[in-house]
Amino acid sequence: MAHSVSSVEASKSFGRISRQALERPLTITHHGHDSLVLMSHAEYMRLKSRDREVLSLSDFTDEDREAIAAARPAAEAAHFDDELRDH
Repeated sequence: MAHSVSSVEASKSFGRISRQALERPLTITHHGHDSLVLMSHAEYMRLKSRDREVLSLSDFTDEDREAIAAARPAAEAAHFDDELRDH
C-alpha cells in the first residue's frame, strides 16, 4: 500500500513525516492528487545512479552490434507500427 499524507499534514508534522520518509518514500498529496515524493538522500542517490547513460557506437563491441542488428521486436510491439507511418 502506498504511503502518503496530505500537504497540510506534511506541513504541520514535518519532523515526524521526514523521519518516516527515511524508512520509505512518502507521497505528499495536494487536493487529493499525488504531488511530491519525500525520500531519504540514500534512496534518491540510488535512483539517480540508475539514470540512463548515453553511449556512442564505439562503446559497443562487434558482437553487441551484430546482436542489435539481428534483434527483432516481440509480436506484442506490432501495435506501435502505426507510429512509424505517415498520417
